[in-house]
This record gives sequence, structure tokens and C-alpha cells, in this order.
Amino acid sequence: MAEARVAVVVPCRNEALTVARVITDFRAALPGCAIYVYDNCSTDDTSEIARAAGATVRRELRRGKGGVVRRMFAEIDADAYVLTDGDATYDAARAPEMVSLLIDGNLDVVTGIRDEAVGTAYRRGHRAGNRAFNVLLGVLFGERPSDMLSGYRVLSRRFVKSFPAEARGFDIETELTVHALEMHLPTAEVHTRYFSRPEGSASNLSTWRDGLRILSAMARLFRDVRPLPFFSAFAALFAATGLVLGAGVSIEFIATGLVPRLPTAVLATGLMLLASLSFACGLILDSVARGRREAKRFAYLAAAGQCFRREP
Repeated sequence: MAEARVAVVVPCRNEALTVARVITDFRAALPGCAIYVYDNCSTDDTSEIARAAGATVRRELRRGKGGVVRRMFAEIDADAYVLTDGDATYDAARAPEMVSLLIDGNLDVVTGIRDEAVGTAYRRGHRAGNRAFNVLLGVLFGERPSDMLSGYRVLSRRFVKSFPAEARGFDIETELTVHALEMHLPTAEVHTRYFSRPEGSASNLSTWRDGLRILSAMARLFRDVRPLPFFSAFAALFAATGLVLGAGVSIEFIATGLVPRLPTAVLATGLMLLASLSFACGLILDSVARGRREAKRFAYLAAAGQCFRREP
């Protein structure tokens, strides 16, 4: 029986204290896997330590996790991709189960749902923020994930090769989640322990900056993936405001034949025109979004023909 080619891909920046442990743990959990560490402008010995630990090390000079993941997916050829962080917060022992679930179930995404191994694994406010983002994503896209910001995922080749990867930073996890929802791909979730960062290491995640970036990414993806409801919401807002402002003017005109509040009438008319234009934009862009979705589907099907299949 043919063996699946498994690649462990690790974006890193200034993870000298933890990267060797990550490489050792995943090599022990997945014997025979290829481990790729992408150094994203580290100022410490991350590259040297990773290379000494036996990983294939490459550098990505453009800052941001999204750019690193985009390059990883373009360069690496495998049947299953294990995406994890270089900070040793994810449980490598769960990787074999996640890979087997992906291959045996012919799935495209298996997400590691983070369960805290210790009570301080999440930084202050991050647990509540993660839940809020999960709820908001469910409202916007119709399906609520358990942990949309998890950095621990196993992905199929067809997912990776059809994923456009437009994000630049930590909003890449949002884009991964939305891509799976948009394409209606078969997915699964596995609960895994989530550890605190080792003492002396610092997170590259900025709570407020990256939180706002994630919100911005969700709004952008909602506009691009579901333009009709996005622009229809603006159309409804403009129309409702225009009707409220124009109702009094219309009643006065019917009663007197005069339009004494001309600025209000002009404003109400402009708002109704904006409502019509917004709705028309939604209809047009909905057709564009359908075409983009079909193009991604074709890329997905093309990659599917090259995917690993376990023999019965």
C-alpha cells in the first residue's frame, strides 16, 4: 500500500527557544514526515537551530504569517499538510489521528480545537475574543466554527492548491476557515491540548492590531464571497432612511401640492437612488463571485486528480 506524503509546515519568527522542540515532537509523532520551517525575518537563531534539528529551512522576507503560508503552499508538494506554529503550544501527539482522519475520511480540513492544558494558555481577553469571532463568522457565513483562529490544521493537497491565500498576517486563519465554508468542503474537528508559551518566549500576535485586522478580513471576505447580502444591507439602510425622511415631504405634497422642505426631498431622493445602486451592485457582484467560486472549484478538482488515495 502506498504511503501518504506528509509535510509539517511551520511558520516561525523569533522562535529559537521552541522550534527545536516542535521539530522533535512532530518527527516523533509522524515518523517519515518532511518538516519545513519558514523563517519570517527572525532576529535570533531560529534558522540555525531548526536546521540543526533536521528541518528544511527557508526564509520569507515579507513580514506576516499570511505571506509565509502562501509561499509554503506554493512551494511544498505533499498529500497532507500539517500546519502548526513554532511556539510549541500545540500537541504534536494528536497529529497522527488528525492525518489519519483526513486521509481515511477523504476530508479536506481537520482543525485542532484548542483545549487549555493549563488555565493561562490564553492571554487576557483572547478566549472571549475568539468566541465572539466564531459567533460573528457563523452569523455572516451561516455556519459557526468551534475555533476559527486555531493555527493547528491538517489540510489536503486539493485544499492547499485551490486556496488563494490573500491574507498578510494572522487573519490567514480566518481566510482558511471561510475558504472551506465557501467551497462546502468536507471537514472535521479534533480537540487537542493547548499549552502556554514557554517562559522567556514572546508572542508575535498583537491583541488589538491583529484583532482589528481579523475583523477587517471578515468584512472583506463577506463582501467578496456574499456580495448580494452585503450590498443589500446597505440598500436597506439607505432605503429605510430615505423613506423616513421622504414620508413627511410626500404627505405635505399630497395635502398642499407644495414641497416646502426641498433639501429634505433632495436628500430622500438621493438616498433612494443610492439604495437602488447598492442593490444593483450586489446583483452584479454576486455573478462575479459565482464565477470566482467556479474557478476555485476547477482548481480544486484539478488538484483532486493528483491526491493520495488509500487502497481498500
